[in-house]
Amino acid sequence: MKPMHRFLMPLTAVAAAAFLGAAPVAAEGFDQDAFDTFVSGRVGDGEPVYWYSVGTIRAYPSGELLFGMEGYDAARSAKPEKDRPLAHQYNRKIYFYKDPESDAILTEWDGAPVEPIAYPYQFITYELKGDAIETYVEQGRAPRVTRLGPSGNMSAKRIGETLVVTAPVYLDIDIPGTDRRVEAFENYDFFFQPRYRRSRSTPRNQLSWVRYGDLPAWAAKESPDGKAIYHLVTWRVDSFDELPERLREHIEANHTLWREPPASLDEIRTLQAPDDDAGDQGF
Repeated sequence: MKPMHRFLMPLTAVAAAAFLGAAPVAAEGFDQDAFDTFVSGRVGDGEPVYWYSVGTIRAYPSGELLFGMEGYDAARSAKPEKDRPLAHQYNRKIYFYKDPESDAILTEWDGAPVEPIAYPYQFITYELKGDAIETYVEQGRAPRVTRLGPSGNMSAKRIGETLVVTAPVYLDIDIPGTDRRVEAFENYDFFFQPRYRRSRSTPRNQLSWVRYGDLPAWAAKESPDGKAIYHLVTWRVDSFDELPERLREHIEANHTLWREPPASLDEIRTLQAPDDDAGDQGF
């Protein structure tokens, strides 16, 4: 898919500039400025933002390419208490498995249906406490609403003028109402560039994400132990129209809920309520 290469080139240039230079690296906790930079960069300032992702899924330990992946996270922010360093993130995300050769979005594999990884919502809170950010996450629909937290694993450092926020996630949880269990490791490395350095060819807010965990049932036979390494390169755009055309068309034809993030916490509470006729929930 030619547009993918066009989107990847600016991020590669940014990575080279950030890490091949002689920028000083300073480890630090979170202060108010770092907290505000993270929240504004990650969730925006009230209007929807979109984190577009492309990447690969590989078998371990061989490194064999199994599938491609493409999708995005659509997010909106809210600050419920004016004088408290607390931020809400209302988001929904959808990621598609792709054929490793043709790059086409997969709808079936060896005769089995293939569904995207699709979350109708996530509700995340961030609160600055001392020099750390405390987080909570809610996802799922009753009776399987999952609440994770509190977590204080996020860390911050400066590479020159770039704020780097690292968020490791260690998952070892039962899925409520089922006999399934999630065991996985994920790591998020966010890179937030100063505003004045932004240019048309350089996304200012970037993310590298990696996960080691189970493949879905339809793909488990592709890896010796049914597990794989997912890796996505991600960057923020500020409107749905800035996403690649093919992806937009697929969303508008098949997954219209994911065109925008949830509008409010009230919408999320509605999505959490039981609904026997609910469609694709993604969890």
